[in-house]
Amino acid sequence: MDLQTLQHQCSGCTRCPLHKGRTHVVFGQGAAHAEVLFVGEGPGQSEDEQGLPFVGRSGQLLDKYLFAIDLDRHTNCYIANIVKCRPPQNRDPLPEESEVCMYWLREQFRILRPKIVVCLGRVAAQRLIRQDFSVTKEHGIFFDKNGTLFMGTFHPAALLRQPQHKPNAFADFAALRDKIGEVCDHTY
Repeated sequence: MDLQTLQHQCSGCTRCPLHKGRTHVVFGQGAAHAEVLFVGEGPGQSEDEQGLPFVGRSGQLLDKYLFAIDLDRHTNCYIANIVKCRPPQNRDPLPEESEVCMYWLREQFRILRPKIVVCLGRVAAQRLIRQDFSVTKEHGIFFDKNGTLFMGTFHPAALLRQPQHKPNAFADFAALRDKIGEVCDHTY
């Protein structure tokens, strides 16, 4: 199976109640050969309206960070979320919603086979790295999980609310650039 086929299957998903309030499934966006996968928690209003991940104000900030380290959502990385439908009022996804929707992310992971996964924010990091992961204390640290490197960093929306963390986030992206140079074959 390829990403396009999986996206088509996901577009009709009714596995959890979140599908009832969506405008669009926000499957993901990026290069089908990406070695670097960014994962957020779930789509917001702009993402639900456009059907693409990280396209609102926080997405514009993410794009600036990506640009700074020679990544581009269209050519050499992939961006997805844990849940593919917008939770009401942008609340955190409920554990049962995340669990049901993890099927899609696991399949994206299986197809992409990324060498590095960057968790954007607490919810993604606690789901993918460790339940008690602390972004403020452990951001920028790489964890090897079965041969794939995982790193948690600040969610772009959190950086808009708490700009004092922007230098730490930028340092995380600089460390990511260095790690890509070490472990990736064709990202740069």
